[in-house]
Amino acid sequence: MTVAFDYTRSTGPVIGRFLTGLRDATIVGGRLSDGRVAVPPPEYDPVGHQAVTEFVDLPDTGTVTSWTWVSEPVAGQPFDKPFAYALITVDGADTPWLHAVEVASPDDIETGMKVRAKWAEERTGSVTDLVFVPDSVGLDTPPPSGSGGSTSDEVGLIVTPVSLDYHYAASPEESSFFRGLAEGRILGQRCPTCRKVYVPPRGACPTDGVPTSEEVELSHVGTVTTFCIVNVPFLGQRIKPPYVSAYVLLDGADIALQHLILDIPAEEVRMGMRVKAVWKPRDEWGTTIENISHFAPTGEPDADFDSYKHHL
Repeated sequence: MTVAFDYTRSTGPVIGRFLTGLRDATIVGGRLSDGRVAVPPPEYDPVGHQAVTEFVDLPDTGTVTSWTWVSEPVAGQPFDKPFAYALITVDGADTPWLHAVEVASPDDIETGMKVRAKWAEERTGSVTDLVFVPDSVGLDTPPPSGSGGSTSDEVGLIVTPVSLDYHYAASPEESSFFRGLAEGRILGQRCPTCRKVYVPPRGACPTDGVPTSEEVELSHVGTVTTFCIVNVPFLGQRIKPPYVSAYVLLDGADIALQHLILDIPAEEVRMGMRVKAVWKPRDEWGTTIENISHFAPTGEPDADFDSYKHHL
C-alpha cells in the first residue's frame, strides 16, 4: 500500500535565496551573528535568534567530514546504484551539509577527502540540482556559470512529493472482507456478546473485547450519518470539487463505512439520506474497497434520526 501526497510550501527569503542559488549553480551560505557561515543558511541565527540577512556565495568544493555507505538505495534517493551520504563542509563554510557523493564503492571515499559539485544540466532550485564527486574525478563538462545573488525570479515555491510504501498483512477477518469485495459482497463480523456487527470487520469487539466469530453479509444499502463537502482542490485529486465524503451506515451494521457520495449535487446531500453502493465494472474488481465506485441516492424517504443518532 502507498500513502502519498505532494507537499507544497513557500520558501521565504532565506531558503528561497539558497534554492535560487542552486538553480543558478551557486552554493549560498548565511552568515551568523558569531561570524560563522552556515550551509544551508538557517532562517534564524541559532545563537542570537535574529533573522539571517547576510548571504555569502561559496565555491562548489568542500571536504567530507563524515560519511555512510548506502548499499541498497530505495525509491526517492539520488541514485539507483550504491552511493555514499556524507556531511560535507563547503569551502568557506563552518557547518556541514548532508548530501550525496557519487562513488563506486566505500573504498573510494574517506573522511577528509576533497569533493566538488557535479551540477545537473537542467536545474529547478532543489538540492537534487547537484551531487558531489571526488575532486580527483574529471567532469565531462565544465561547471555551469551562474550567480545566487540575483533577487529577481527567485524560487518562491517548492513541491516535495512525500510517499510511504508499506506491506499490509490482513487479519483473517480483514482477508475475508477483501475477498468478499472481489465477489461483490460486503462482509462484516458480529460480536457474540453484544451482537454488534462491524464493517470493515474487526478481530475483536472493541466494546466487549471478545473475538468476533460470526461472519455476516450486509446490505449494499445504507444511511448517510455524517458527511463533509470537499471544496478545496489539491494535487492528485481524482474528482473535481465540490464532492462529498460521508459515513454510510449499511443496513444491519453497527459502525459506519466512509465512502464517496456522487450522482447528486453536493449541496443536496444530507444526514439520513438513503444511499446504495455503485460498483465498478466487474473486470475492474480486485480485493479492495475501491470496487465500490461510490454511493448514490436510492430515492427512498430519509431515515428517521433515531435510527442512526448513536452512529454519528
